[in-house]
Amino acid sequence: MIALVTGCVLDLCIGDPHGIPHPVVGIGRMISALEKRLYPVSRTEAEEESREGSFIVPSPGRMIRLGFRLWITVMIVAVLITMLMLAAAYLIHPYAGIAVEAVLTCYILAARSLYDESMKVCKDLERGDTEAARGDLSMIVGRDTDRLDETGMIRAAVETVAENTSDGVLAPLLYTILGGPVLGMMYKAVNTMDSMLGYHNDRYEYFGRFAAKADDVFNFVPSRMSAWFIMASAAVLGLFSNDISAAGAYRIWRRDRQKHLSPNSAQTESACAGSLGIRLGGTSYYGGVPVEKPAIGDDNRQIETAHIRYANRLMFTSELLMFIIFGALYLIVRKGL
Repeated sequence: MIALVTGCVLDLCIGDPHGIPHPVVGIGRMISALEKRLYPVSRTEAEEESREGSFIVPSPGRMIRLGFRLWITVMIVAVLITMLMLAAAYLIHPYAGIAVEAVLTCYILAARSLYDESMKVCKDLERGDTEAARGDLSMIVGRDTDRLDETGMIRAAVETVAENTSDGVLAPLLYTILGGPVLGMMYKAVNTMDSMLGYHNDRYEYFGRFAAKADDVFNFVPSRMSAWFIMASAAVLGLFSNDISAAGAYRIWRRDRQKHLSPNSAQTESACAGSLGIRLGGTSYYGGVPVEKPAIGDDNRQIETAHIRYANRLMFTSELLMFIIFGALYLIVRKGL
């Protein structure tokens, strides 16, 4: 509990300091290295070599198996390294173990980083600097930002905060509460592999399929739990602001929670959209290819930069409520034992 509390406070105070090695960056580099080793060849090379008779294009089944080999390797390495780091630190001294555990917990959570990056977009737009906003937005979204107007950029930022309230904050916090940094880092490995490999395109349709499906499984419960925490946060914040509605959050969540290509993403997006009375979704471009996303929420209010701030408040309040509830459960269980 000391390590968990300290790690959460560190994340809220400093986030991810630049210039310091980050374990998630290490996981990303390992994924890239394994992909280069396991992925047969590029599609173009495969077509050229197959015409010459020197290469047989891998079957979908083989590509899925290769993707699974990458996935299981990354999982094992991430878990073992985390376990070894903690074991070595605790062998040196209990305080050293607590310190390492707290730092790893800080790295696992991303509340402060999500706030900082989304607020850069908010402040850019408030200054009227749309080009800077596009550049900053491109750091946190995968869509083509050059095609977005101001409204589109605000919507993209709110969607990112809403989705990552689960993926970047509450889900990793839940796994860390349940299994410490070992389980928390395992979740980050799963999430990172999905963000790098889980695409529906020629390269990753089969190679990244296992990574995408595994992420859906790992996020199934946390995403739904996160939606309820957002609704609870809307109830709390609604006491101080008429711009946030818990009733609206619940109504839109009930109606739109399945309106997404992902089985989990619309859970938090619908709760956030409903609480703010805005509409998310619509057409987005990825690599020049249009992707039509179902509309989530009602267009009761004109979306504006203030909604990025509101989305962040919902995120921070959700994290606080989750920590309070699970902390209380922990104390009750300890007292009972």
